[in-house]
Amino acid sequence: MTRVFLPGLELARLFHTEVVAPILSTALGGVPYSAALLGWGSEVQGFDTARSTDHAWGPRMQVFLSSDDFRTHADALDAQLDRELPQTFRGYPVRFPFPDNAPARHWVHVNDLQAFFTEQLGEDPAVGLSPSGWLTTPTQVLRELTGGTVFHDGLGLLDSYRKELAWYPDDIWRYVLASQWMRLSQEEPFVGRCGEVGDDLGSAVVAARQVRDLMKLCLLMNRVYPPYSKWLGTAFSELPCAATLKPLLSAALAARSWQERERHLAPAYEIAAGMHNDLGLTEPLETEPRYFHTRPFLVIDGYRFTDALMATVNDPRVRALPPVGAIDQYIDSTDVTDRSCADRRRQYATGPVPAAPQLYT
Repeated sequence: MTRVFLPGLELARLFHTEVVAPILSTALGGVPYSAALLGWGSEVQGFDTARSTDHAWGPRMQVFLSSDDFRTHADALDAQLDRELPQTFRGYPVRFPFPDNAPARHWVHVNDLQAFFTEQLGEDPAVGLSPSGWLTTPTQVLRELTGGTVFHDGLGLLDSYRKELAWYPDDIWRYVLASQWMRLSQEEPFVGRCGEVGDDLGSAVVAARQVRDLMKLCLLMNRVYPPYSKWLGTAFSELPCAATLKPLLSAALAARSWQERERHLAPAYEIAAGMHNDLGLTEPLETEPRYFHTRPFLVIDGYRFTDALMATVNDPRVRALPPVGAIDQYIDSTDVTDRSCADRRRQYATGPVPAAPQLYT
């Protein structure tokens, strides 16, 4: 019998209502808790399909306790869940391995709420993130923490944490947008220049980078955190501008000459420039592509948008930064941008610790 695919968020909601909540009611005896499905997993973003069920997928969720209650109840609660959770739910195994070579276990994780968010962010969102906290947290992590669904917020904190993280503060948003425009500006003329010297492969690579950065820019202008590469096109497709831009961007990627790439990228730049003006964050800027100095390559001169946006940033700490942006605007290594890597990101940003001097006698 073929199993009918049930999206993971709906599966988790039913799992909480029918199975987990009754166990928690008995086990915790009035101790407040919150419950949700957030964090890793395509189902948290609503992007899961039947293919997703082939590994690390099934009825799962997180239970959050206060720090004191976590220390008091976490171990006993996990043991009780292990005893009382069923073997399957709606046809899916409740216990499964992740990674594949690990022992199978249930995936109702009991967490210290404050510690869970602090581990992901490097700071406690209850007191508000600093500019550094915002800019060293990858957008994928912000998507994971604000995606998914909260089933119960007995602590009265989980929803407020997620509301705090729902989108960048205004100055940070303007800075991130400025930095994304700068990324586009830095390589705009290279699609043509590579092609002009016979490097069609190089021209195609630059065009693909420009397409990716335009997609991310559009997500940021729509106040949507860009996901990591697997889901970038899926998230972009949900934007209002996608119907107009996707044919242009797809044609630029399929083009067989630099002139053809430019013919599709130039109107895409113009659309993005118009979207910027529609935001009203700066005075309106000219949206028509122009030639790069005296060279025959059409560009939008993205730095103009960078300069205009940076001029509107009020926080002197943010205004003093170079226009490189949030960490995943200039780093795309999973070893830095993945969840639970906040300490690694701080270590990367501060550099290696100097070795202690050796003393010789």
